[in-house]
Amino acid sequence: MGRTYLVEEGIGQYLTELSTKVKPYVTGLLIGQCSPQRDYVIRAVRTPPKEQQQEESLGPPKLASLDEEWITTHASQVIRMLPGGLLVLGVFMIATPELAKDGQNALRKLIFSVEKCLSKRRLWKPAEEDVSDRAALQICSATKKVVCRTYDVQDPKSSAKPADWKYQSALTASWVALGCTVNVNIHIPLLATSPNHDLEKNTKNGLNRWSKQIEDSVFLINGQVKDEDTELLEGQKKFRGNTQPSTQFSDVKVLTQLCQSASARSTATVQVCSGSINLRGAVKCRAYIHSNKPKVKEAIQALKRDIINTLSDRCEILFEDLILNEGPQKKNFGREYHVLPQRLFVPVAGSSVMLSDYKFGDEAAGEIQERFVEMLDQPVQAEDMHIAEDISTVDICPVTDSLSDTQQAQLTKATLLLKLQQNMGLVVAAAVAVLASIFSFNYFSD
Repeated sequence: MGRTYLVEEGIGQYLTELSTKVKPYVTGLLIGQCSPQRDYVIRAVRTPPKEQQQEESLGPPKLASLDEEWITTHASQVIRMLPGGLLVLGVFMIATPELAKDGQNALRKLIFSVEKCLSKRRLWKPAEEDVSDRAALQICSATKKVVCRTYDVQDPKSSAKPADWKYQSALTASWVALGCTVNVNIHIPLLATSPNHDLEKNTKNGLNRWSKQIEDSVFLINGQVKDEDTELLEGQKKFRGNTQPSTQFSDVKVLTQLCQSASARSTATVQVCSGSINLRGAVKCRAYIHSNKPKVKEAIQALKRDIINTLSDRCEILFEDLILNEGPQKKNFGREYHVLPQRLFVPVAGSSVMLSDYKFGDEAAGEIQERFVEMLDQPVQAEDMHIAEDISTVDICPVTDSLSDTQQAQLTKATLLLKLQQNMGLVVAAAVAVLASIFSFNYFSD
C-alpha cells in the first residue's frame, strides 16, 4: 500500500487555475510535512517562469526543454523560507495530453535532482526514521486527471509506487508551533594553511561543529524535559470540529552542554591561524508539527533543524551578497564587520503556519514582497511582515597577506612540529619562537 497525502483544499483550486495557463506545461514544488503515517501538503508553488521560455513555447511541445538547474535553484531558495518541520515533499507537473507519456519520467528525474541539491546544503544528518519517499504529481490540463506516485530518494533505482491524493479543509488548524531564541557566539579560526583563506568554506566547517552541539543539546518544552517517545500533546485537550487556525504554541529553552561526557576523550588542539570569524547574536527559531499524535522526538527534531538551518542560511545569503556586490574574485578580506540578515515571519491566509524570509537592513519591504510572489507565488502585505529578532553580526578579523616561499616553508615546518607535539601532548616553547619570527598568530582550543 502506498503513502497517503492529505492536501490543503485550497491547493486544488490553485492547481486548477494553473492548468488553464499551461502552454504546454508548468512545473512546481509541493511543500509540507512528513510523518510515519501520512504526509501533509500545505502549499504548491509553481516554478518561476524564465524569459526564454516564452520563445521556446513557440516551438513544438516537448519536455526535453525542462530547465533542471532552474527548478533545483528555485527549490534551494524556497527551502530557506520554510520554518522547521516543513520541507519540499516532491514536485508536480501540469501538462497537455500529448506530453503525458513522458511526464512521469521527467518528474522522476526532477525529484532526484531536487533532493540531491537540497541534501548538499544540509548541516544535519537525516535520521533513520525520516521518510525518504517523495511525491511526483502529474495533472492533465485537458482532463484534469490527477496521478500521484512516489519515489524513494535514498534508492537511485527506485521505481514508482502509487499514492493517494486526498483534499482536506483546514489542514493545519490546531497544528502545534514551537519557538525558541538561541544565543549564538561562535568563534571560527581561519587556518593559515587554508588556501586563499576561503571564508565560506571555513564558516561552513565551523557551523558544522556548532551544529553537533545543537544536536546534543537538552530541550525544555514549556519548562519541562519530556521523554522523546511520549506524545507531545499528552494531557492537553483536543478540540474537535474546529476549522479556524488555532495554533498551540510551546515555548522551548535550549540548554547547550558545556563539556563532553566523562567517557569521551578530550584533546587540546593547536592551530596556526591568520584570523578568525565571529558570529554573535540571538536568533529566533520556529517549527511546526502536525496534531495527529505527534511525538516529542518529532517536534524537537524539527526545531533542531530550524536552528541549524537558519544560521547556515543567513551565512549563505551574506556570502552571496558579498559576491554579488564585490565580485567572485574576492577571496581575501581585511578586518570587516557585517550584519547578518534578520529573520521575519509572514502569516499565510487560511493557515496557522507562518512562512519566513531574511531581510538586510537596507532592503525595502517591496523587495521582500516581490520575493514572496516570485519564490512562493504568495502575495503578502507589508504590515504582515514581522521582524522577529535583533541584529546578529559577523566579525571577520584581519587575514594576513600572502606568505613568501621562504616564510611558507618555515610555516609548514613549524606546523608539522606543532602536530608532533600535539600527538605527544606537549607544546614546547621552541615552536612558539619559530612561529613568532614569521608573524603574529593565535592559539585556539577546540
